[in-house]
Amino acid sequence: MRKTLLALAITTLAGSALAADLRVGLNPAYEPFESKTPSGEIVGFDVDVANALCAQLQRKCVFVESEWDSIIAGLQAKKYDVVISSMSITPERARVVDFTNRYYKTPSAIVVKKGTQYDGPASLKGKKIGVLKGSTQEKWALGELKPAGVTVVPYQSQDQVYLDIKAGRLDGTVADKVEVNGGFLRKPEGQDYGYVGHDQYEPKYYGEGIGIAMRKGQGELKKQLNDAIATIRSNGTYDQIAKKYFDFDPYGK
Repeated sequence: MRKTLLALAITTLAGSALAADLRVGLNPAYEPFESKTPSGEIVGFDVDVANALCAQLQRKCVFVESEWDSIIAGLQAKKYDVVISSMSITPERARVVDFTNRYYKTPSAIVVKKGTQYDGPASLKGKKIGVLKGSTQEKWALGELKPAGVTVVPYQSQDQVYLDIKAGRLDGTVADKVEVNGGFLRKPEGQDYGYVGHDQYEPKYYGEGIGIAMRKGQGELKKQLNDAIATIRSNGTYDQIAKKYFDFDPYGK
């Protein structure tokens, strides 16, 4: 009888663990991937993808906000279980966290005032370019723009970058092309700005796409999430989500 009760208890605990909330860390200042509505609701492509994956895992997503430059530290401190917040899969990050397979891949680019002559980083010498602190775009700007005499200014959120461009304190930014299009260029304050230079995909800066980060040693969770990504890609759910935000397939090649 004791063995039967013990087996039942183990089964019940296993089921409870599977059904436990999945705490998802994100930085909701990166429209259209994640942002907050005036009422405080967190919305966006990453949020919808996270909820679709949680549905596959039969778990509930609980979103936990974090500043971007401390989001990995928060993961390590177990403030959340995973990060689903447009995080690029890079070798540096992979040394401290594990990643799933990618769930999207879009390029980054420089955005400055329309009419700016550009034939390489030296064209922007003396200008101030704002970037998200701790981002792959910051890494690119420090590696390519700073040596050419550009002042690279890091910010806690991309929204703060746009506010300082509008205020005249910055000349532009380096950002994900999809995010900067929805978060700035399509808005009245961005109408005088546009892209210059090539689409940025360089693996040494940007890695191999955007994945879900988790603490090391969570092999079962990683497998479950990879399986869930494959499922929503194959059953049409991913396409339905993508069409809400984009007129192209963000998964990339």
